[in-house]
Amino acid sequence: MRAGWRVRRPRGPVEVASAAVVALAALSMAARAVTVVVGALADAWPALLTLAALAVVAAVWRARRVAAGRRRDEARRAALRITLAEFDAMDDRRFEHALRDLLVRDGWTARRVGGGGDQAADVIGDRAVLGRIVVQAKHTRVGGKVGSSVMYAVKGTAGPAHRADHAVVVTNGLLTRDAMTWGDRHTVCWVDREKLRRWAEDGTALHELLKLPARSRSSRFGRAA
Repeated sequence: MRAGWRVRRPRGPVEVASAAVVALAALSMAARAVTVVVGALADAWPALLTLAALAVVAAVWRARRVAAGRRRDEARRAALRITLAEFDAMDDRRFEHALRDLLVRDGWTARRVGGGGDQAADVIGDRAVLGRIVVQAKHTRVGGKVGSSVMYAVKGTAGPAHRADHAVVVTNGLLTRDAMTWGDRHTVCWVDREKLRRWAEDGTALHELLKLPARSRSSRFGRAA
């Protein structure tokens, strides 16, 4: 097996002198390289400083623009009020979007999921401490009533399909007495026309209106925390 390369110490005055010349030449080249780099930086520093300043200005401008946009959105959501007459004039899709916007106003991260195969959930929202809420929206003609079958469907899918901590049926109409009684017994919340007015027009947050409890280690709908 071949031995590795090893540096041999100079022997004799001639080799020592040669090594010294090589070392001095290397140091000289290194010094010249440093001088060139320093000179280049000295010549370029105004341009580099300008670029850095522009980058800082751009970052500050962008941050202020984002912050201003967030403040506008927050102010718009905080001021959101929807009347019962406006709800009555909506179609199903607009009703679902309106409920999503109200949840966002109340501090939830909410999204509309209604449509074919929604598994009894039209809007889903998440909020720290409170957990996840599933909203089933039932837009009806004025005076229309929502029956118990809706409550059954929401109860059956809130946990297994959506991992929800809270489930609520919201309508611009009314609920039958059986539906309200069944919902109260099986922890499915409900918002009828009067509660909807208090939520959407008066500005009472939904979780305050319904007195939703904090998310527990074992959800009422079978979801582990």
